[in-house]
Amino acid sequence: MTFDDLKAARPDLAFIAHWVQPGAHVLDVGCGDGVMMDYLQSDKGCSGYGLELADERVLASTKRGVRVLQQDFEKGLGIFGDDSFDTVLCLSSLQMMKHVEDLLRDIVRVGHEAIVSFPNFAYWPHRMALLKGRMPVSKTLPYQWYDTPNVRCATIEDFRELADEVGLEVMECVALAEGKIVNVLPNLRGELAVFRLRKKRGS
Repeated sequence: MTFDDLKAARPDLAFIAHWVQPGAHVLDVGCGDGVMMDYLQSDKGCSGYGLELADERVLASTKRGVRVLQQDFEKGLGIFGDDSFDTVLCLSSLQMMKHVEDLLRDIVRVGHEAIVSFPNFAYWPHRMALLKGRMPVSKTLPYQWYDTPNVRCATIEDFRELADEVGLEVMECVALAEGKIVNVLPNLRGELAVFRLRKKRGS
């Protein structure tokens, strides 16, 4: 898996990958089909594991050569010790969790730092849909209201506030649209929020 392959498949992952240091030990929580771990292993010399629950995604990850553990990470990351990983990824999975605060605390417990991404509910097309009396449907929120796996809706500012409440330091935060950084009115024009986090010093 090359960088160009990753960028063609998932521009957002291509951006996020530059925050992961070469040779890092990585845990990808909700790794899906394993495309991110595949790239990190083959192009950046990283090691680590993916966590995934769905049978077909576990199989897809395994076929890519990703070491994947089939587990419901909603139940926590108790199988891993403190600071077991350099980086923990939780990419476009957080909005599917019932216990977001517990998971956030856990990912910075097992990793020196974490990278979290989620659909930004304040993205302007989402706002327009709501003004028209409809639930938003977009690339980052591709489901209808009745079949969505998403149980949480958040904005960039919502998450920044939550991170502070649970004792996390925001090292970097960007809003992405089509895999590119949005600098002007990010909470309005960014479709995907990406945060780089670590536990606050002394907490």
